[in-house]
Amino acid sequence: MNNNYLNEAEEKMTKALLNLEDRLSTIRTGRANPSMLDKVMVSYYGTPTKINQLATIFVPEARQISIKPFDRSILSAIEKAIYDANLGVTPNNNGESIFITIPPLTEERRKDLVKQSKEYIEEARVVIRNIRRDLIEDIKKDKLPEDEEDKVIEQLQDLVNKYNKDIEEMFKEKEKDLMEI
Repeated sequence: MNNNYLNEAEEKMTKALLNLEDRLSTIRTGRANPSMLDKVMVSYYGTPTKINQLATIFVPEARQISIKPFDRSILSAIEKAIYDANLGVTPNNNGESIFITIPPLTEERRKDLVKQSKEYIEEARVVIRNIRRDLIEDIKKDKLPEDEEDKVIEQLQDLVNKYNKDIEEMFKEKEKDLMEI
């Protein structure tokens, strides 16, 4: 019975960690990364469509992203969507594809991005704490024997500590990437 609680907790915490990983990947570092375009939506015949569904995105150089649309008629729509996404980059259209040169980050911008990363990290920690709180409530409602209840809560706390450690490692790695010149 107590494994059900721990399995449920681990499943939810893993989802929280994956969500955090996705959110951190959208914060750009000084290097080109196609995932920074994941949230860019292009108006394609009136329908908002993800840019990666309309074009091939690749990184020819460390500080450049190339976007080659499957249909050249949407080049201007892609360009407009990148401008509207406010990514801090300027797309260059050559008639066949769009190139984005990633400018080096200023020290101030790096610190802002680290601060934004810290916000994402704290949100993930809150999610983990909420998962723990909800499961402890469920455990208490099920009126397990006291020693078994204590054991499950202790194992749950160990799981929380493990995931908090993983979150902290993710932050340190992202901070290192952001502050690297």
